[in-house]
Amino acid sequence: LAQLLLLLAQPLLPLVQLLRLLGQLLLLLVQILLLAQPLLLAQLLLLLAQPLLLLVQPLLLLAQLLLLLVQLLLLLVQLLRLLGQLLLVQLLRLLGQLLLLPRTLR
Repeated sequence: LAQLLLLLAQPLLPLVQLLRLLGQLLLLLVQILLLAQPLLLAQLLLLLAQPLLLLVQPLLLLAQLLLLLVQLLLLLVQLLRLLGQLLLVQLLRLLGQLLLLPRTLR
């Protein structure tokens, strides 16, 4: 029976450990607030913020990469537009020369 209870309790062990850690953290927070030591409170907040920072940094890098990709696409569009204008000018110039060609042959 004890072994069966142990097997059933094993999946709950991480949850219990997490709750214990949260309880210790809350106790520490209460002690800091009771002592009113802003330096310790700031250190605690810093410790709590570090995992969030680790999560946010890759997202920021991804956003910067996407921004660079969009800028690159915009430059490509401008380049294609300029090439199109250049080709149009060349085409009109050739068309003008072809239209003038019969007059010069006369």
